[in-house]
Amino acid sequence: MTGICYSPYHGEAMEHPLHNPVHTFFIPVMGTGFTIDTPLKVARYGISSVVSLVDDVLIEQMREKVAQTAGRAYAAIGDREDDARARRITAYLNLVNELVQEQLERLRTSAFTAGSEITRYYEMLPPSPLRSLYDKMLAAGDPEVRGKLQQTLRERIRPGGIDVNIMTKLDRLRAMRGEEPLAESSDAMTALRGYAQSKLTSSVVLSAGLNRKLFNYLREFADFLPDAKGIMAKRIVLKVSDFRSARIQGTLLARLGLWVSEFRVESGLNCGGHAFGGAGTLMGPILEDFHRERDELTHKLYACWCEGLKHTGHTAPDTPPEVRVTVQGGIGTAEENALLRDRYHVDGMGWASPFLLVPDVVNIDAEHLAKIRAAGEDDGHLSDASPLGVPFWCLKESASETTRRERIADGKPGSACPKGFLVANTEFTDVPICTASRAYQRRKLQDLDGQTLTDLERLDATEHVTAKACICHDLAGAATSSLGIDPNAHTAVCCGPNTVYFSKVAQLREMVDHIYGRIRLPLAENRPHMFLNELSLHVERLRTELDRRRDGLPTTGMPNPGKVRDELMTGIQHYRKLAATAFNNGKASFQQRLESLGNDLEKLRP
Repeated sequence: MTGICYSPYHGEAMEHPLHNPVHTFFIPVMGTGFTIDTPLKVARYGISSVVSLVDDVLIEQMREKVAQTAGRAYAAIGDREDDARARRITAYLNLVNELVQEQLERLRTSAFTAGSEITRYYEMLPPSPLRSLYDKMLAAGDPEVRGKLQQTLRERIRPGGIDVNIMTKLDRLRAMRGEEPLAESSDAMTALRGYAQSKLTSSVVLSAGLNRKLFNYLREFADFLPDAKGIMAKRIVLKVSDFRSARIQGTLLARLGLWVSEFRVESGLNCGGHAFGGAGTLMGPILEDFHRERDELTHKLYACWCEGLKHTGHTAPDTPPEVRVTVQGGIGTAEENALLRDRYHVDGMGWASPFLLVPDVVNIDAEHLAKIRAAGEDDGHLSDASPLGVPFWCLKESASETTRRERIADGKPGSACPKGFLVANTEFTDVPICTASRAYQRRKLQDLDGQTLTDLERLDATEHVTAKACICHDLAGAATSSLGIDPNAHTAVCCGPNTVYFSKVAQLREMVDHIYGRIRLPLAENRPHMFLNELSLHVERLRTELDRRRDGLPTTGMPNPGKVRDELMTGIQHYRKLAATAFNNGKASFQQRLESLGNDLEKLRP
């Protein structure tokens, strides 16, 4: 279904900006600071990006900084003011939206000359009818025809989405004005309220799993429900690990009268930040499930949605709205991009880690940009740094990790807890504290001293405790350090395993051309195909799990190694068939590496 709406950017009716985006890629959320203001850098070119809503302290700091840079008035929203977190988020998103609209209007009225904003907009587009129309305009010899085509092109300009991300499980309760905390004051709900009350027409990406209270809260906001024309002003995007998760969560939301407009499939391990290995199901088989079952899933969700809408007083449109399937995690070449589109028919691809080397798109200081550029395979690792207890990809030589190790060497492990977004542990205190905090680690290490452990067990337990870092504060350092808000910030870099294969500091135009295959940025010769890199990470995860069980150490949380092994074997069979039919270049090397990993997996017996 395609909707028509009145554009806030131009006095013409236009296609709803959430449908049929002009670019086939998007920039996912990266930490809290890296993409906090990325829409101001790319949305006017039709490129969607995602802003994290975790850290309202950072969001308020950014609102002040952005307002100051743009010459806008700024009135602070204090931390103790009523509904401060939601109001901060609303105010920041509205400011960004207003500035993007102004950027777009300037772009729309610029001249079609070399290097102009409107020329840049059209020259970055992928092959498409819109790009063909631009090429037709360039080739037009008749000035009148050329002028009419230019006017049409101006009218067809659309922005990228100013999308937001909410981690559903980061849902700490907060008291309001010293009162007992209410459910609506939790971190996830206040973030949702802040977004819902904004003027944005975009998407909220819900990640990290199911939160029934948050899902129920969504239907209290009209923007998530269809209007008389069946249009939702704000879309729901679910980040999912597999098809089963999409079906369960999508059905639950549909029964509440809420439509999931997009399922965003993310690789469990071949991604940045938190990594969820799950049961070992690989990206290829997961996307095959979506390709095979998408139509049936859409119709089932539509039937549930129609019933759910009856309880909200809304009427469903006569046909199901669009359901997009997108994918992110480890994509690095135009060939991989094309494979995902042509073989699995996904609607969009998320490119994250490579943009850490594009400083005109993300926030990154010169020191960490140089470290990322020079990083090799051993410089990024899957760590225990996250207080959430979930494996976390990070750069070993980031300021956050360096400072953490220095504190340990000084006999003062742990950090202060300046923001408290990840406080959850009550092992030693009545009031929850963070496992990265000095207060927790001191108590935990004292507790370990009183236990009877082998040397290996004690070393392992100690490293597990002291590995935790203050990531909710340090991930903001990408912005606060580079923008001069907090020059002494200890920046954490949540780079995925794909990052280390890129070494060139690029500009937006260069990265876009790389994505679409117009140029090829230099990549490390040893970079494996994204599917094989993910498989390799899963094999290593299984090996680590089996080694820990053999040594009598606490496990990694893998519930059933035998099932994981079986799923990986199934994935290998899928990739054998894929290589035989879908590869033109690189088939031999893909098959050779695949068989090597298969042999490694054969040797791992639970």
